[in-house]
Amino acid sequence: MPSPLPSTPLSACWQTARFRIDLSRPRVMGIVNVTPDSFSDGGAHADTTGALRHAEALLKEGADILDIGGESTRPGAPPVPLAEELARVVPVVREAVRWGVPISVDTYKPEVMAECLALGADIVNDVWALRRRGADGRSGEDVVAQDPACGVVLMHMHRQPQDMQVQPMEGDAVAQVREFLAARVQALLARGVARERIVLDYGIGFGKTVEQNLDLLARQRELLTLGYPLLAGWSRKSTLGRLTGVEVAAERLGASVAAALLAVQRGARIVRVHDVAATVQALQVWMALNDREDA
Repeated sequence: MPSPLPSTPLSACWQTARFRIDLSRPRVMGIVNVTPDSFSDGGAHADTTGALRHAEALLKEGADILDIGGESTRPGAPPVPLAEELARVVPVVREAVRWGVPISVDTYKPEVMAECLALGADIVNDVWALRRRGADGRSGEDVVAQDPACGVVLMHMHRQPQDMQVQPMEGDAVAQVREFLAARVQALLARGVARERIVLDYGIGFGKTVEQNLDLLARQRELLTLGYPLLAGWSRKSTLGRLTGVEVAAERLGASVAAALLAVQRGARIVRVHDVAATVQALQVWMALNDREDA
């Protein structure tokens, strides 16, 4: 029998700019794409009014956190100029922070992070794990380290959106992802960022094969040994399409809910989803059964 993996206690709360989010139960992060070219919703909420209407609907469906982004990071997506991303995201964040719920900004640009945090956003969710630098030389790591309390999601991505699926990872993805995330955590800790501010995302679909994505889910416990809460972002991903034969991303509801539930069963504390209502219902059933078994 292999020896058990070392275990580090997970934080019971996620410290963000305005909220301490209780992670004793799984939390649902609703996706608000303020983009005309999202892989999943085709720009259905690309203007400020549409994005805010969608965000309100997600909250009514049970979202705990809203994740607002102005640039698609789907495979092959072209970069969005800074001014355009700010024009998309800032008006939505400015209004959403008034609603009294945790607001995350999905961006890798330090300038967008800084602007949204100044408006009152609570979390930075970065597919580049704070490695990119802005025009002034400041990195995402600098922005987060200089903020007293914002939460952060560090995600693993192989290469970059323009070519990540052209040349996906090779070898054991779990070991490589774990090593990368551990290094990024240490970089933040060295800058004085409190550990309870950090959440990790293993980056499903970001430069990984179908088999590697499934390995990451099956062996999720190995990532939990880093001692940080995990966010799982399986919603509508192409791996689910490959497994089910469903080509249209928006039609992968059943597969997305199943993947979210499997991730939570394997220890994820936050799931980032498009289909909030269905995910919330599935988690309610799962939690009810867990409570009965624990009684």
